[in-house]
Amino acid sequence: MPTQKIVSSDNTIIAPAILNDLPQLTQLLMELFEMEGDFEPNSEKQEEGLRLILEHPNRGRILVIKNESKIIGMVNMLFTISTAEGGMVLLLEDFIIHPMNRGHGYGKKLLTAVTEFAQQKDFKRITLLTDKISDESQNFFNKEGFQFSKMIPMRLHLN
Repeated sequence: MPTQKIVSSDNTIIAPAILNDLPQLTQLLMELFEMEGDFEPNSEKQEEGLRLILEHPNRGRILVIKNESKIIGMVNMLFTISTAEGGMVLLLEDFIIHPMNRGHGYGKKLLTAVTEFAQQKDFKRITLLTDKISDESQNFFNKEGFQFSKMIPMRLHLN
């Protein structure tokens, strides 16, 4: 992940999220979870989850892409260990570009920053979950080199 801001020719910046970004990040998650069938939008839960990552960088990082006035996209990178890979791996969650800003290459820029971070830190794999009913999302990640897994996600909610 960039330790400093990366400024693009279109005046967007990719940078690590900070605590001051919480309101905008929470709003983006609310929009994301309104589109997904598995989750219910809950601003208090979303803000608390974001805070747990921002305040504990050993657990993961959040990258944002923003212009002069607002955050237009984000991605949550969680760190874990894979015994299959024999090393650290990234789990991507909450990858979203604001609907008004889609189709301009911002998702690709954000994903490139994630990939560069993973390579610099010697992560062995990047895994993500994408919405089963979203062809747009699946097509985007497939074009960027992600492949479908033979594994399927299963969940046990404890609370």
